[in-house]
Amino acid sequence: MADKRKRKPGIETLAVHAGAAPDPHTGARQTPIYQTTSYVFDDADHAASLFNLQLPGFIYSR
Repeated sequence: MADKRKRKPGIETLAVHAGAAPDPHTGARQTPIYQTTSYVFDDADHAASLFNLQLPGFIYSR
């Protein structure tokens, strides 16, 4: 079995990481994905009703 430390990255790996440099502050190799969203409310009263659980709907995601 070949030593993985000596193996060169394949074309798929090179394509995924092309142009990416580690973030100087965090050391992250790739841009993170954020699996979150925000929701639009009709108006302030609609938002208040949702946050007070008076109406069913989406108010928070993470």
